[in-house]
Amino acid sequence: MPRYFGAFLYSCEDNRITLNKRERFRLFINYFSEKQPDTGTELVYSDPYQLLVAVILSAQCTDKRVNLITPEFFKRFPNARSLAKARNEDVFEIIKSCSYPNNKTRNLIGMAATLINEFKGLVPSNVSELLKLPGVGRKTANVVASVVFNKPVLAVDTHVFRVSARLGLTTNARTPLAAEKQLIKYIPQKKISLAHHWLVIHGRYICTARNPKCGICDLKTFCKFYQQNFR
Repeated sequence: MPRYFGAFLYSCEDNRITLNKRERFRLFINYFSEKQPDTGTELVYSDPYQLLVAVILSAQCTDKRVNLITPEFFKRFPNARSLAKARNEDVFEIIKSCSYPNNKTRNLIGMAATLINEFKGLVPSNVSELLKLPGVGRKTANVVASVVFNKPVLAVDTHVFRVSARLGLTTNARTPLAAEKQLIKYIPQKKISLAHHWLVIHGRYICTARNPKCGICDLKTFCKFYQQNFR
């Protein structure tokens, strides 16, 4: 017969302690607040325009690759006005080592033109306005809004989606938006932008997709994936 002890549910049958949702989030937030309090994006940028370009380039591409591309890109196209006037072939030549360079070329030039025509060349801080830009989906909009403008929004990429499910922070979330809604329900507003980076970095280096490094992971004490597969 399972018995409750505060936030914990103890099952005599399998000798496991199960956390309720709030306690699981508390452990997650406390751990990263102590171990990685200042974690941020690994993309290199110096202003909102540069971050927006970098995040668009990062779709299906590593941050490391993007950081190799952007120095030359920003040298040639230092602002939205110069990018809006660019020829497709000139942009493509710089970003061709990135994934989907044809689509990203069109989106980058279109994004810059929209910034000039609708936003006076300035990157908007509002997610709904960012979504009007070519090449900008919800994930990209949330990254820019949270990183540059400190908005309490959480971008859900493949790392965030995978790690949050494995840890048990999300339950049966079938879409990134569903995962986002579950996550922000339990994360304090001041920690939301940080939580994105915590989950991304953990997914990138520890909780990898194919071979998660559970043996060296400090979160296994409350990780659902570890409990289900290795205990």
